Amino acid sequence: MSYRIEDKLFFKPENILQFKNFLKNKSAKKLYENRIIRSLYFDNINLDMYRDSVEGSVPRKKIRIRHYPNSKDKNYYLEVKTSSVEGRYKTRKIIKKDDFESYKKNGIFDSNYGTCIPNFYVSYKREYVKIGDVRISIDEEISYENYLSNSVFFDKKLIVELKTSINKNLDDFIKDFPFQKIRFSKYCFAVENFN
Repeated sequence: MSYRIEDKLFFKPENILQFKNFLKNKSAKKLYENRIIRSLYFDNINLDMYRDSVEGSVPRKKIRIRHYPNSKDKNYYLEVKTSSVEGRYKTRKIIKKDDFESYKKNGIFDSNYGTCIPNFYVSYKREYVKIGDVRISIDEEISYENYLSNSVFFDKKLIVELKTSINKNLDDFIKDFPFQKIRFSKYCFAVENFN
């Protein structure tokens, strides 16, 4: 498992052009074609994953099943994001569509959180670029959907994620990206806007 540093930046739609010009001036390289990402998040009935995330507790996890509609990649991926004292890492495995349907119906058992049931879909369009050893993703057209009620909330803001190896010098990382960092979780935002 490889630990990584993750940071998030927040932009209003009218300011994203400034950031894209910054990327252009830094000779950012496009990694993949833009694509739609749709993730179904799971949590236990007490929303302990949400609570641990808000409190910044470690270790903590997020469990989701992700797929890429309108893409050549037709796989479903079971992903577990773990934040620990040592850093953050993600495990990912391909599952069949039948497994996805089964998890939606029966939940996913986790040794720390017990049975976790589906609660929110989060969808967005993602653009991927890279500068040196920093991977940058720009998420826009974000929507949050309550799994049980199917009610949807559309978000106008843009979220930029910066990911790099835990071995990168943190001062250099901050100097390279002179923008305001925020603590933000799409999953937590979904919980807070539907409760």
